[in-house]
Amino acid sequence: MSNVLITGGAGFVGSNLADRLVAQGDKVTIVDDLSMGLVENIPDSDLVTFYEESITNKEFMEHLLVKNKFDYIYLFAGVASVADSVARPYETHQVNQEANVFLLEIIRKRKLPVKKILFASSAAVYGDDPQLPKTELSRIKPLTPYAIDKFASERYMIDYGNLYDLPTVAVRFFNIFGPKQNPSSPYSGVISIITDCIREGKTFNLYGDGEQVRDFTYIDDIIDALLLLTRSDNASNTHGTYNVATGMKTSLKDMISIYEDIAGKKLDIKYLESRKGDIKYSYADTSKLCKLGYKPKYSVEMGLRKYWKYVNEKGGNDYENFNN
Repeated sequence: MSNVLITGGAGFVGSNLADRLVAQGDKVTIVDDLSMGLVENIPDSDLVTFYEESITNKEFMEHLLVKNKFDYIYLFAGVASVADSVARPYETHQVNQEANVFLLEIIRKRKLPVKKILFASSAAVYGDDPQLPKTELSRIKPLTPYAIDKFASERYMIDYGNLYDLPTVAVRFFNIFGPKQNPSSPYSGVISIITDCIREGKTFNLYGDGEQVRDFTYIDDIIDALLLLTRSDNASNTHGTYNVATGMKTSLKDMISIYEDIAGKKLDIKYLESRKGDIKYSYADTSKLCKLGYKPKYSVEMGLRKYWKYVNEKGGNDYENFNN
């Protein structure tokens, strides 16, 4: 049994990771202020301890780290709304960067015996650089405070690893979808919003012509990658940043067409002008991660089928909670 900390564990990725860890018998501690996550996402298990708290509470976080001496730490907490980071750059910076650096410093100063620290970054760090597919060596061009903080935090992770021999790794997520993604969130993935629109007969606002290309990745593949990077012997000595995606590109129009066939319903679409700053094409080169043994299992269609089944058979209560 491993002792694991997940910050932001009531959110989409964190709660899915918690489900997998609990299923394999790990003890999981979750810290989440519920500003974006949902308590309903947290696994109902004696193996889970939940604290409704902000990671910016330095006294609380230091006490938690020193007391528990976690084996694995997954850093997902953050203000995920790009618009919010533009409106409140310093406040979001305190959560998205300063709090994570503080945790690294406590681990360093207290010489805590962590086996692996993983930080969740974002493909947003690439900005609108035209090179495709995005590799880990692609030009970094963060266009918002959110992206700046993500890149700065991943650099702190890697350099703390190199300078102080901490077992750190960072991942850049692309377009993830799957169960427990909140369609009402200000930074929700487009697929969860489309799912809600199809189920509820709502109109979907499509900004642009629908030819935007993305690397849509089902959540189970994401969790496989996270466990590979933190638990696998192949990744035991890795310091660095990894794209986590499928390496496959799909246009928004094509994804909608596939989803309509699966749902047996047409999506009501309202076409609007492209939003300023929206990136037209974004998909990943995952060869660096694949060299460690990563093999995504889900095509877009397979992931959409599983997601649609979930929201209709198991996830109805989730969507009721989202919309209340």
